[in-house]
Amino acid sequence: MSDENNKDNNPLQGDAGNLPEPDLSNNDLIKRPLDQTGQEGHKSLDDKALDETNESEISSDNKDDSSSLPENFASKDSLSLNSESDSADLELQKETLETDKAAEGITEQGQTQEKGEGSGGLSYTPKYEPQVYDPSWPKGRILSVQGPVVDVQFQKGVKVPALYDVLKTETFDGRPVAIEAVEHLRGNIVRCIALKDTLNLQKNSFAYATGSPIKVPVGDELFGRIVDVSGNPLDNKPPVVTSQQQQIRKPLPKARFELSTKEPDKPQVLETGIKMIDLLFPLVKGSKTGILGGAGCGKTVIILELINNVVYKHQGSCVFTGIGERIREGNELYYELEEHGLLDKVMMVFGQMNEPPGARYEIVNTGITMAEYIQSKNKDVLLFMDNIFRFVQGGQEVSILLGRVPSETGYQPTMASEVGYIQERIRSIKGGGSITSMQAVYVPADDMTDPAVVAIYSYLDASIKLSRDLVQKGFYPAIDPIASTSTNLDPSIVGQKHFDIAQKVITMINKYNSLHKIVQVIGIEELAKADRKDYERAEKVLYFMTQPFVVGEGFSGMKGEYVAIDQTIDSCCRIIDGEFDKREPKSFYMIGKAK
Repeated sequence: MSDENNKDNNPLQGDAGNLPEPDLSNNDLIKRPLDQTGQEGHKSLDDKALDETNESEISSDNKDDSSSLPENFASKDSLSLNSESDSADLELQKETLETDKAAEGITEQGQTQEKGEGSGGLSYTPKYEPQVYDPSWPKGRILSVQGPVVDVQFQKGVKVPALYDVLKTETFDGRPVAIEAVEHLRGNIVRCIALKDTLNLQKNSFAYATGSPIKVPVGDELFGRIVDVSGNPLDNKPPVVTSQQQQIRKPLPKARFELSTKEPDKPQVLETGIKMIDLLFPLVKGSKTGILGGAGCGKTVIILELINNVVYKHQGSCVFTGIGERIREGNELYYELEEHGLLDKVMMVFGQMNEPPGARYEIVNTGITMAEYIQSKNKDVLLFMDNIFRFVQGGQEVSILLGRVPSETGYQPTMASEVGYIQERIRSIKGGGSITSMQAVYVPADDMTDPAVVAIYSYLDASIKLSRDLVQKGFYPAIDPIASTSTNLDPSIVGQKHFDIAQKVITMINKYNSLHKIVQVIGIEELAKADRKDYERAEKVLYFMTQPFVVGEGFSGMKGEYVAIDQTIDSCCRIIDGEFDKREPKSFYMIGKAK
């Protein structure tokens, strides 16, 4: 098709289509506009559109011979109408841009007018306080950020940070980020694991080596507060201000042995008020007790009840360490302690499942450091960990991120040494205070042979195994008395009477489990008279071991019961002797002492 036909078919294709193109060599046309600070920069799309519109209007006004325009060219009236519509579109785009800025927090209140030559500008006020760094700290540049893994390079001749030293940096919007050195690479490169989210952390930004591991504030000011792995508050309250800080990683204290003192100190039993634990798995000051069970078996509920009973009855001090669990549980614990007036006796440290693996891995050391501070004041402290398995899991994630070859089962190759370092710090010092530890241990798929569970289990003085079968039957606490063990159940520790009654209870329950399968087939009437009597009494003992918890009153609707050790022993003795043979087993369900 010829060009003449194109002109006829297209009304806008005329002499106007052959207008000369603008001369781009003119510096005035391609000169970069000045930004708001008076420096050359790039304009936004809205400003460019506005400039183009203004230039078109100016060029049309400067035309001397309007009659030379083709007939089909837009008239002046239509041009004014188009200009008005374009201006309306530009105004709408400006309003949209201002709305987007307001949504990002860039409002007029957060901007300050700067006076100076040129057009003047607006500066954004950051919502984070500016960070102050020690000039003596070595400075490096961030090479890469891959999730929680951050690589920092230092210049030659600069002392690189040691392993587990903390480096401080910040995002482009001023949010502080702490990273921990975990590996040294070639070229003065230090590979670090972030303790906070690395979102908006930029390449080539500076990172400052503090020259020490993580330091947290320690002191009585931490009672009733919730802090993270670095000691920063999580309860929307002002920062914790104390007179001293301590490193969370430090050498193990040396144990002193006096050969002249041949008689060991007698262990002291700590009463918990929970019948099953006090009778069969007594808690001793300075010991480690693990609560093992799968998901939904009640590990956290038992720990919360222990905190409530120990703080309320013994006026003791507690440190609760939340390791990789749900933040909902920490929130419920806070308000539960506040409701019962126990908040001022508990320090709380949380590194929950939404935190990076570095925080979940190091939060254990932060909790132990606070427990060691209370111990240094010659006080007895209870250290609760929920869940110690998440500590191993966080170390596994860190190991995978660093590219280390895992073991045969997928765990990190250094798992045994990591668990040993943590467990060895939890101990009592002669002449000082004691740290009594209660550790909830998640068992993956209820597999007790899992390598992480085995590594933790080897350091425990007592292991309380929770049974899913008892949970399905409604027996709470769902502690399996046969699968659980305790080295503290000894006549020299608990006394001969306590030991004898506990052995009778375990024997009766074991016999009950063997007879239960037979009863399901032939019925209880077919059992021998002696076996039937033992079966019925053992069933009463199992029902009696259930107990309503104070922390579970809102769910069960029953008032919580605190049962002393003497009451538990006396009630079990009366059931075994046949004093309650005429009563139904269900009458002992969810009660305190037997009446």
